[in-house]
Amino acid sequence: MSRGVVIPRGGVADAREFAVRCENLGYDACWTGELWGRDAFVTLTAAAAVVDELTLGTAIVNVFSRSAATLAAAAASLDEVAPAGVRLGIGPSTPKAIEDLHGRPYDRPVRRLHETAELVAAFTGDEGRVEYEGETVAVADFPALDADVPVYTAALGPAARRATGRVADGWLPHNVPFTELADAFGTVAETAREAGRDPDEVTVAPYVPAAVDDDPDAARAAIRGHLAYYVGSGEGYRRAVATAFPDASERIAEAWRAGDRDAARGAVTAEMVDALGVAGTPDRAREQFRNVAGLDVVDHPIVVVPDGADETTTERTVAALAPRRESE
Repeated sequence: MSRGVVIPRGGVADAREFAVRCENLGYDACWTGELWGRDAFVTLTAAAAVVDELTLGTAIVNVFSRSAATLAAAAASLDEVAPAGVRLGIGPSTPKAIEDLHGRPYDRPVRRLHETAELVAAFTGDEGRVEYEGETVAVADFPALDADVPVYTAALGPAARRATGRVADGWLPHNVPFTELADAFGTVAETAREAGRDPDEVTVAPYVPAAVDDDPDAARAAIRGHLAYYVGSGEGYRRAVATAFPDASERIAEAWRAGDRDAARGAVTAEMVDALGVAGTPDRAREQFRNVAGLDVVDHPIVVVPDGADETTTERTVAALAPRRESE
């Protein structure tokens, strides 16, 4: 079982140090997200210079602020210096990020995800010149880049999961309750088979929000903050959580929209924390993480320490859930 970890937000120098530490702890991959303030590809290129065995991945970059060609070129360039390969995780993000930050219309996000994944795969392939005529993008007569860059999609709803089954190499679910991952992947698998693909070749790499603290209440509070933020700020995330917690997810979203962050965090139930995260003392967190990693559908669980967690919590979490810590 391979295992990854998301690089916390911060400076590029911090990301380099974090990647080295994760490699020493036995993680197989470091991933980085991208919202604002730090470029994912610059960060991973810096990390590539100081590690020897880590796979590097984006989890995620959005499909609106860069063209498919730019994504392909960035991933192919990174692949030249990454010691153990690159995984390109892409997703539609949210209207808030796309419209208010990038100034782009949040138009047909699932179709754009589908076509971007398909076109990036063509651009990073090893054959001929790329021609593509889609509904959101069309390109003509540019050479493929001959780079080995699997494309993973952050797909929550059924339509996005169907796109994953048709065109993606991996699936990055986030805020899908762990007990529902297998059923959710069923949509991916069914669509993959319809497209003549083997579902077993689609890597399932779920985000696992995690916080470790000697005080279990503090750890659980970190997960509540993480869940409140996502449920409150993204309708796709709210719908994913609502498959198991419809009433609670609506209460969280309502409080968040009203600007009452404390009420939103308070509306995250204990059952939600257990179903959507890993939280507690080191021993308890390791047990919970093993349960998630041991699900038949999971191939590559990714440790995600909530934004806002202090440096001590981040260090404890990454160390406690590290492969080498578990093998001791």
